Amino acid sequence: MRVKVVCVGGGPAGLYLAILLKRQSPAHDVTVHERAPEGSTYGWGVTYWQGLLDRLRSHDPESAHAIEENSVHWDEGVAHVRDLSTRQPGDRGFGIGRHRLLELLAERARILGVRLEFESGITELPDGADLVVAADGIGSTLRTRHADAFGTHATHGRNHYLWLGTTKVFDAFTFAFAETAHGWIWAYGYPYDDIHSTCVVECSPETYTGLGLDRADEGEQLALLEKHFAPVLDGHPLLAQPQAGAAAPWPTFRTLTNRTWHHGNLVLLGDAAHTTHYSIGAGTTLALEDALCLAAALRDHAALPEALTAYETRRRADLLSAQSAARYSARWYENLPRYIDLPPHRMFALLGQRHSPLLPYVPPQLYYGLDRAAGRLEPLRRLKRGLGPRVARALHARSPHHRDQ
Repeated sequence: MRVKVVCVGGGPAGLYLAILLKRQSPAHDVTVHERAPEGSTYGWGVTYWQGLLDRLRSHDPESAHAIEENSVHWDEGVAHVRDLSTRQPGDRGFGIGRHRLLELLAERARILGVRLEFESGITELPDGADLVVAADGIGSTLRTRHADAFGTHATHGRNHYLWLGTTKVFDAFTFAFAETAHGWIWAYGYPYDDIHSTCVVECSPETYTGLGLDRADEGEQLALLEKHFAPVLDGHPLLAQPQAGAAAPWPTFRTLTNRTWHHGNLVLLGDAAHTTHYSIGAGTTLALEDALCLAAALRDHAALPEALTAYETRRRADLLSAQSAARYSARWYENLPRYIDLPPHRMFALLGQRHSPLLPYVPPQLYYGLDRAAGRLEPLRRLKRGLGPRVARALHARSPHHRDQ
């Protein structure tokens, strides 16, 4: 059956869904509309992990191969605290420039017969489409126009953050914590090609205003950050997105949820449907997994309402663990003074455990000891595995907006 699909938003989710739909049936009429010019995008590099690459390879080997070939990878994490540091082995992670990722997906989509329309903003539901996919990010125009139907809800985190690049190529996923007279400021860094890394900087509101970042222009901000992170930058500059001379904005993270993800023939995908805190490095992965799930639901269900319901039900269930991890990860950083004075190897161990719903309620030193013991004793491992989800479910149920997840 030939289906006409309009994807609004030329990010990873919209492009990958278009690829999957054309692979399922070349007869499908699929168009991707992107309001920005081709080749322009925000951001620096994005991360993903081996599990996603394996899933992409099983659904479209060609695009998966191209993405892997254009990625860099790491197998370690390193944390710098004051003048101390610790390095630990970890899962294999990958970084790729967002611009390059979109180039690869757009090229693959065109080969399969997808129409790509750049500088083409869609603000109203187009006539004649069987399915309209809002994949245009957290500020989705179509979702905003139908916000009452979707039940959109957003909450703001406490800390300020800034997304930067640098010519320093980190050799591992790098955490750097710098102490200032106004509190701590920290950065997450990871490479995404042979000459660049992403560097996300975060701090509390008190540090943000105390350092004068709210009043400094872009050049002053970068100079101040380069000073505080000099030990890990090794003389390399920090790079900001062009802001037409204005100071770079330092937003607080918006966690967005919706009561439902579909309304008539309009369905939400990626950040338009849900967001997860950047500190778990899963935004692109979750968006691509949305596309995988939606394509499968459209293949397996002949009727559109049943397909969209199946997609939403499956993805809500799959997202529970990631959303819980994101909430607790954000909370860990918002309560950094609770952990920062531990010996670096212990602080780094608890940094790796920041997704745990138990950690905020157990003294850090005690948690570290219990976690070490649980690694050696199977009964304690079973207890930890059992208690964690129970605590997470109980706290989730007490949240006034838990039904909007």
